[in-house]
Amino acid sequence: MATSKRLTLTPGGEAADIVKGSIFFIGNATVLIRYAGYTILTDPTFIHMHEQVSIGYGMHATRLTNPAMEIHQLPPLDLVVLSHFHGDHFDQVAERELDKALPIVTTNEATKELRERGFANAHPLDTWSSMTIGKGEISLRITALPGRHGPPLSELVLPEVMGSMLEFESSSDKVLFRIYISGDTLVIDDLREIPRRYPDIDLGLLHLGGTRVLGIMVTMDGKQGVDAMQIVDPALAIPIHYNDYDVFKSPLSDFQREVTEAGLEHRVHYLSHGQEYTFEVSLDEGNPNELYEPSSSR
Repeated sequence: MATSKRLTLTPGGEAADIVKGSIFFIGNATVLIRYAGYTILTDPTFIHMHEQVSIGYGMHATRLTNPAMEIHQLPPLDLVVLSHFHGDHFDQVAERELDKALPIVTTNEATKELRERGFANAHPLDTWSSMTIGKGEISLRITALPGRHGPPLSELVLPEVMGSMLEFESSSDKVLFRIYISGDTLVIDDLREIPRRYPDIDLGLLHLGGTRVLGIMVTMDGKQGVDAMQIVDPALAIPIHYNDYDVFKSPLSDFQREVTEAGLEHRVHYLSHGQEYTFEVSLDEGNPNELYEPSSSR
């Protein structure tokens, strides 16, 4: 799996903690991933309840929840991973208040949109291409994975979307922890290639919601979420992108019911807005050794 690009960041003053990491759920598909000295923000949306974002062609989505934190409360960020350019994933608050020099790893289409808005450090990835970010002794490899934001031919009217694989690697090229982010996709055949290339995925963040636009489902509902989980096969899955916008028609309870029926409760962890999931990595095996309950504290 060839790496096409490289970016080097300046390490902080303290040694990177490669034993513990965390996932903090801000809302929708916006999470803070902190591990091995990296602080990563995904799909930033910070509008409030009752406010709207554009989803293209004169259509809008209304937010039903508030984010768990305001954009000015974010810690210093190393980069953003953006699955695609839609208003509920990169909203007007992000456009206005994020640092325009912040590295953003995303699709080719989103890169063009971002650069037109003054974000000069956007890095496009084609499917299966990678970018390696270096920071001290630990590197982060981000690989763009297959995704399709709707049924066949939907790409004619919907944004290009990517899933992502985040691999944290030691100086000896040992993978310490691997995170899969689905992006806004439906279950498609191309997803089956992911576990063939990555047979050991520690954590999966699944975009659910059963989003419907003009009656057409364009993100996974509860059943498809379980199907994707069984296909990609992460050791643990955390559902995100649910219950936040009025275009979401499949509530989290749909996924919970499907998980129970499939007997997969032990492999799913649920987070509410403002909760944090903390993991511990075994340095001997490179897999989670002990998994903690979520905390509302940061």
